[in-house]
Amino acid sequence: MTHGGGPTIDAGSELDPVHPVHPPVPARAPGLTTAEVAERVARGEVNDVPVRSSRSTADIVHGNVFTRFNLIIGVLWLIMLIVAPIQDSLFGFVIIANTGIGIIQELRAKKTLDGLAVIGEAKPTVRRDGVSAEVSTSEIVLGDLLELGPGDKIVVDGEIAEADGLEIDESLLTGEADPVLKQPGAKVMSGSFVVAGGGAFTATKVGRQAYAAQLAEEASRFTLVRSELRSGISTILKYVTWMMVPTAIALIISQLVVHNSGFQDSIARTVGGIVPMIPEGLVLLTSVAFAIGVIRLGRKQCLVQELPAIEGLARVDVVCLDKTGTLTEGGMDVTELRPLGDSDEAYVRKVLGALGESDPRPNASLQAIIAACPDSEDWRCTESLPFSSARKYSGASLLEPDGDASTWLLGAPDVLLPENDPVLKEIDHLNEQGLRVLLLAGTRRELDDPEVVADTLPTALVVLEQRLRPDAADTLRYFAEQNVHAKVISGDNAVSVGAVAGKLGLPGASATVDARRLPEKRLELAGALDKGTVFGRVTPQQKRNMVGALQSNGHTVAMTGDGVNDVLALKDADIGVSMGSGSEATKAVAQIVLLNNSFATLPSVVAEGRRVIGNITRVATLFLVKTVYSVLLAVLVVCWQVEYPFLPRHLTLLSTLTIGVPAFFLALAPNTERARPHFVRRVMRYAIPGGVIAGAATFATYLLARSYYTGPGSLQAETSVATLTLFLVSMWVLAIIARPYTWWRVLLVASMGAAFLLVLAVPWLQHFFALKLVGTVMPWTAVATAAAAAALLEFSWRWVDRRFPA
Repeated sequence: MTHGGGPTIDAGSELDPVHPVHPPVPARAPGLTTAEVAERVARGEVNDVPVRSSRSTADIVHGNVFTRFNLIIGVLWLIMLIVAPIQDSLFGFVIIANTGIGIIQELRAKKTLDGLAVIGEAKPTVRRDGVSAEVSTSEIVLGDLLELGPGDKIVVDGEIAEADGLEIDESLLTGEADPVLKQPGAKVMSGSFVVAGGGAFTATKVGRQAYAAQLAEEASRFTLVRSELRSGISTILKYVTWMMVPTAIALIISQLVVHNSGFQDSIARTVGGIVPMIPEGLVLLTSVAFAIGVIRLGRKQCLVQELPAIEGLARVDVVCLDKTGTLTEGGMDVTELRPLGDSDEAYVRKVLGALGESDPRPNASLQAIIAACPDSEDWRCTESLPFSSARKYSGASLLEPDGDASTWLLGAPDVLLPENDPVLKEIDHLNEQGLRVLLLAGTRRELDDPEVVADTLPTALVVLEQRLRPDAADTLRYFAEQNVHAKVISGDNAVSVGAVAGKLGLPGASATVDARRLPEKRLELAGALDKGTVFGRVTPQQKRNMVGALQSNGHTVAMTGDGVNDVLALKDADIGVSMGSGSEATKAVAQIVLLNNSFATLPSVVAEGRRVIGNITRVATLFLVKTVYSVLLAVLVVCWQVEYPFLPRHLTLLSTLTIGVPAFFLALAPNTERARPHFVRRVMRYAIPGGVIAGAATFATYLLARSYYTGPGSLQAETSVATLTLFLVSMWVLAIIARPYTWWRVLLVASMGAAFLLVLAVPWLQHFFALKLVGTVMPWTAVATAAAAAALLEFSWRWVDRRFPA
């Protein structure tokens, strides 16, 4: 007998027995008792794997204090404390201050991240004393009964106790993409996640004994690695070390053996030649810039689980967006229930209510249906097929009040119906309005029949309205202005997705693409992705393939999402961004979690990354110009067999005024310049000519001064004019780096110049820094030489810009 067009099966027919899709759910196990939990805690059988979002305090202190260059400078500092006045040991106090600043900023970032990690931490549901409650992962004990639903991450190893169409994705562990259907007694491993159905499992291994404990710990840890900036700086420091060692040895021999200077003065000038070769503040400023970026983003409820993600998102040129939860808010509303044929609406509502009740973990669509069609308690679900992103439908077999049985499917109309079905034309008109449409269809086949959709009877259309995020349009506009291409990749109907994207003003939204018609070969797929903007009916595996195809075409790809169907793509993307309300699995693999669920936070992350990249490129040039001219000066001193022109106090003064203080402000300043690749090449193409010009001009002035000044005190006079030349050329380097000028940049450069004039004008500062300009000829010669060097510097950098564009 049929009711309102729905297929029914007599309760006593041979189709009635329970299918393996959904066996009868046994009585709920109560789980451990409070006493049993306490006993296991006392025995240490607790999931004690440390899940932290940042380096430990000890790691932060160790990483900032025990560096290669700190060791070199520390030894030189101790030598200077013994043999020279305190003025020549100032560089050591600067290093202590720098190290302290680095530690304090990283500890601030750690505090911010750890606080956000607690907010965003996955809270597994554990059943104890028959009551279900969320607990921290560290509170799970051996033997606990953990409940599972779609999107839940399995945090410890265990054995399935209850299964309701439970499908587990183990691809993050095994590489196999197909979900595995789990029955009671099956093993589950930590690191996998639920894609469909529900159930519960008993924890059999906790803590470090769990299969993926180390994987889970690493996935959640704040890192300072795999960054182009940091790897580039490491490469530069490696080359600096290679240059510095032989040059320093030659300088030591020159100053101590070849030239007849006083021992203490020779030691001081040797150290004065070695110390400035080390770009000691560059690593510090990079860490500080990143740390402050984390703090700024933390104030906007953005959890950066991997630090280079700030830099990475700034380099992205394609952002792939999942529609649901990103462009639209999670909730939906049923706007219309449209029975098909002679179906009775009252009957359809009862079916939908029973279908809603059959799923213990309803998704957003089913929650809207449950709200519109409350369950009728006299209907009973005998078996169910949970919704899956790969299938695009769910199903249930229902026992009706009169004893009849019926089997129903609820899902994507274009999946449940043949291509030429007339109902699809009606649905297209609804999709064009941006509405989401689900089809309720009856079937006479078993739910576990692979051809269950081959013989369906359309019964009703469920029309759902999606809520657009109010900030989505502005965010899409921002990406367009920044030449970042947005690709909407959704499992929903392509026309519907295109209509939503069109409402948000996304260019190319009208030319939607059905992903079922996309080519499978990566090269062809990449071409189709470059042409299209909106893609619908995309399976989870296709999302992953699309990310790979875009990357193979030279794109840096970010992927946003919140559902379990986004996990594989998030994992493979260069930058994965998850919503805070997303599934545990998505948050576990994403580098960035938007705890406020606001897509509008992404521009802030991009801006922060651009600030870090652009500013570190600026200050790296400052530091490396100093390294280049220091190495060149040492080589020239060795070749000419003369005293090194500077004491450590002179270079400490110069470094502080032309590099240290300005670099700190420039590294933290706003910067909207688009991130560009090849960091090392871009920095060195300015640093090498800049350093060579500065070193050559300084040494030329020094040689002129040696021939001009004679008698007692001549060495101080020679050093003073050489210092003046080097300061003026370094100031011009700073002036170029500080462009484009703003009021505070001009004030910064001017104040550094004023500070140097103050040292030359105040007698006790002259004495402290051993600087005194004698006469007028050589000081003005130094100014003229510096002016010529500045003009050459300006010309050479502009020539480099034209000859070797970034």
